[in-house]
This record gives sequence, C-alpha cells and structure tokens, in this order.
Amino acid sequence: MALSLSSMSFTSFFVFYIIQQLCGGSLYANGCYTSIINFGDSVSDTGNIKELASISDVTLPVLQPPYGETFFHQPTGRCSNGRLIIDFLAESLGLPFLPPFLHDKETNNTEYMGQGVNYAVGAATALDTSYFIERGISTPILSTDLGLQLAWFKQSLSSICSNISDCRNLVGRSLIMMGEIGGGDYNNIVMDARPIKEIESSIPLVIDSIISAVIELIDLGAQTLVVPGIFPLGCSSSFLSLRGSENEEYDNTTGCLVRFNKIVEYHNQLLQTKLNHLQELHPNVIIIYADYYNAAMQIFRSPYKFGFTDGALKACCGSGGLYNYNKSEPCGSTFATVCDDPNMYVDWDGLHYTERAYRIIFKSLFQGPYTTPQFSSLCPVSTS
Repeated sequence: MALSLSSMSFTSFFVFYIIQQLCGGSLYANGCYTSIINFGDSVSDTGNIKELASISDVTLPVLQPPYGETFFHQPTGRCSNGRLIIDFLAESLGLPFLPPFLHDKETNNTEYMGQGVNYAVGAATALDTSYFIERGISTPILSTDLGLQLAWFKQSLSSICSNISDCRNLVGRSLIMMGEIGGGDYNNIVMDARPIKEIESSIPLVIDSIISAVIELIDLGAQTLVVPGIFPLGCSSSFLSLRGSENEEYDNTTGCLVRFNKIVEYHNQLLQTKLNHLQELHPNVIIIYADYYNAAMQIFRSPYKFGFTDGALKACCGSGGLYNYNKSEPCGSTFATVCDDPNMYVDWDGLHYTERAYRIIFKSLFQGPYTTPQFSSLCPVSTS
C-alpha cells in the first residue's frame, strides 16, 4: 500500500528535499545512517524480554530451545529460529546487531549504544498497559508498552550525548525504526477470547499512540523514521487455531481468515492517512511507511514460488492440531516439537515467522518496492 501524498507540488518538494539531503551529506555511510534506534514488540526484540525475565526470575518458552537454533544456536530472546528483519537491516547497513537496551543499561556499554540500541520488548503494546487492565483483558507476563520504551530512550540519551544539541544530532543521524507495534494490542484481545468489536474499537487509539510517539521522536530531533504497518494476523496459525470456525470466511487463495485481515488493512490504512498528514506538517523529516502486510501477503499467496514447500499456514514449532499451534503448549514448552527444516516454513511458532521468511520480507521492504518512499532510493543497502 502506498502513501498517497496530497498534491504534486508536495511530491516535487519531497523529491527535491531527498536529493538535497543526499548531496548535502545529512545521510551517512554511503547515503545511510550511523546507527539504528528501534522500538516495537516481539517482531524486533533482540533480547530485552530475556533481560526482563532474568531480572524478574521468570521462565519463558521463548527463552528455551529451539528458539535461535538456526543462526545463533541458542535462545537470545528473539522470537524466531534465527535473525529478524531488524537484524538483516543492521547487517545491510554495515552496523552490528542492535543490543537490547536493558542489557547495555547493565553493562553501561555506551560506545556500542552509539551505533544503535533496541528498546523493543516481546509482547509490548502501543497502548498503555493500563488500557488492558481497566478492561479486564489479560496481558502476557512482563508486558510493557511503547510509552515505557520512549521513557527508556530519553533516559539513555543522557549517557551517549552531553547536551541537547549533541542529542539532537545523534538522533538526527540515526535511522529510527518504529516497530512494528500494535499487533500485540490486538493479540491480547484475541488471546483473551474477547469479541472482535473490541479490536475494532481499539484501532484508532492504537494508531494515535503510534503517531504520538513519532511526533515525540521528531521533537527530539529524528530526521528519518520507518513506521511499519502490521502483519496479516488472519494468516497466523494462532489466530487460525483460536478463532477459526465453520462460521468464519476464509480467503480462497491463501486460506487466511478474511475478517482479521480486514482489521489489519483498516489499521494500516488509518496509519498511512495519519502519516501523510504528519509528513505535510514536517516536510523536512523523512517518514517512510513500511508495508509489512503486503510484503508478507505475497508469500502467503504464493508460498511455493518462494520455496516454502510445506505451505505457509502451519507452524514449524508447536504441539499439534491442524495448524500445529496450541496456546497451552507453545513452542519452547515441554511437549512442543520442531519441524525438520524451518526453511520450508513461513510460520515459526504461531505468532512469528521463520528466519527465512523474515529475510524475504526484509529484502522486499528495504531492497524492494514495499516502502513508501522506497528505502532503497534513499539508502542503497547491501544485497548480500
């Protein structure tokens, strides 16, 4: 889905601004950035959930094998068998994997933080956790929210820059990744078996929370932000297992739940509308919409084309059932099993994708057409 700019004159100005930035040297490292600052949920958490669990003395399935088996050969807190989109992005920019904020907070490794830091936490929500508590909606243990991540970010700025001007310069030279975030909000409602109307009513609130965070980061000096939509929830084996029934409508091409994907489409459309308006208010800032939905849907529509010979809707790691997902025995728990070759699967554990699926989605986004404006036109990242 593309961001439709309001007028041809604004489009012309934006193109002129990008050229000016590239020629003027405000983008770095061959037209790219000196660091990545990331916020979000389990789609991009590189270990904050692991640190929280350690601090709280909590055992989580995601911190058990087979998580991490493909690339890191051990659980790292990443919700996959290997690398995530944010990992592939860092590699392509010639930067190290983003350290989790909570880890570096303990080690005070400020030099490493200067090349990027990750504030994302597994199961984080865009809405304040009080929103769910007030409505009696269950949330995962150690659940956090976007507001807390922003507070962490502002707290850590003091350790990596000495004054306001230095902080603004550091933030301005960084690529700010905003998620994805929002999927966890809807997942909480689904996992708690609430009516679908509760998801629908929360969407404008979720979007407003994301936009407020973007505005706050712009006020702190952000010059380039990537703001993703969310993935097709109706194609996840968890949603298919928990909410699928003979009364639901399934997409004839993909087998995904139509109703839940329409909710995602509405979320993404509303987000794009708000981002368009924000871009007009801040023409000197580059706001990039990342179309996670369609970057993933191309795989669900043609899984065999992408080499996923075991299909797209069944989880690689799980404990049985049509889609190999059981909420009571998730991947990493005692009775869960793992497929022989995760490279043949899109879905890793019912809620997240495999490393290979994330790699394809990364390339479609940052080397392909699924960002607006196209990221590759701003930053010709490595194609390795």
